Amino acid sequence: MKYVVILGDGMADYPDKNLNGKTPLEVANKPYIDGLAKVSEAGLCSTIPQGMKPGSDVANLSVLGYDPAKCYSGRSPLEAASIGIELKDTDVTARANLVTLSDEEVYEDKTMIDYSAGEITTAEAKVLIDYLAEKLNGDGYSLYSGVSYRHCLVKENGRIAGDLTPPHDITGKAVKGHLPESAEGKKYLALMKKSYELLKDHPVNLKRIKDGKNPANSLWFWGEGTKPDLPDFKEKFGIQGAMISAVDLLKGIGKLSGMQVINVKGATGNYDTNFIGKAEACLKALKDGADYVYIHMEAPDECGHHGDAEHKVYSIEQIDGVVKTVVEGLKEAGEDFAVLICPDHPTPLSVKTHTSDPVPYIIYRSGKKVKGIESYTEKNAASTGIFLSHGYDLMSKLLGKY
Repeated sequence: MKYVVILGDGMADYPDKNLNGKTPLEVANKPYIDGLAKVSEAGLCSTIPQGMKPGSDVANLSVLGYDPAKCYSGRSPLEAASIGIELKDTDVTARANLVTLSDEEVYEDKTMIDYSAGEITTAEAKVLIDYLAEKLNGDGYSLYSGVSYRHCLVKENGRIAGDLTPPHDITGKAVKGHLPESAEGKKYLALMKKSYELLKDHPVNLKRIKDGKNPANSLWFWGEGTKPDLPDFKEKFGIQGAMISAVDLLKGIGKLSGMQVINVKGATGNYDTNFIGKAEACLKALKDGADYVYIHMEAPDECGHHGDAEHKVYSIEQIDGVVKTVVEGLKEAGEDFAVLICPDHPTPLSVKTHTSDPVPYIIYRSGKKVKGIESYTEKNAASTGIFLSHGYDLMSKLLGKY
């Protein structure tokens, strides 16, 4: 038996005025997913435990079958694992975004223009992070470069600040009121201010401005945490798992849980990613011995954060092609299989950040047709009356143990 999760990060949404009062899932042309929905179990699932923030870290752990309330220790430690950072028990890590802030003289008066610095390339970002590391590393702080705008700061013998704001939560807003004020947080703020002075006139940024791109003119710290202790996936579920994703967060989860982490050429974490390459990598992994593959696609989430309705719809349509490639490939191989299709959380276009609303899911099983829904949408999934109150129950459902 083979199991596949096809996850469109942030795919769920609210009815949107730019889509004539419909959601991206309702507008997208996704004939293959809708065909499966007609003969699949469908419902809603709450992937965010009560009292926890609706991050992709918490939500994806839930969908993978882990209880975040028991095993979650912060987002950045998961990303640190992907980068290859060996954390000590006393280390505290923070996600370090390269962001674009407005150019007011006083840092507190600036506005968050772009949480991703125009989706800066990894090559450009590495130059900037290496430069900042030369200038800022010390007093127990160490910067590490990651992918695109996503990087990591490690503090030896650190303490949790507790008041760091995700930059994607304040896109287009003044940073005042969202800056850290705790004693530990002020240390982060001092580094952020120093980074702005160092980056504003850096040659990489001057060229980006000349080319009409957003400069990466400041670090922004958030998502802090400590060394995680994630149960081994195979020991927990009795199957060999593989992770396919373009982002460090999911790669880190895969690595820490003992899953095979598969890199796909051309995978970017946005709507220009190699969608079909991920589907083909999934089929190869299953053929080579994996029992379970988790295909994570970040594109709908990124589009949601940018309020980009056109490309969010486009991304969902490309995911339809991924589903078709995977399911048809499994049928051709003569495998018995089950496929779960869902988001981790909604990232509504209207709010440009994550919400804790339940997500719609469908589970298709080969050789077993059930009465499903007319098409895969939030409203249709809700109409079934099926509701899972714990995200980790999706894994039990997929394995037929719920």
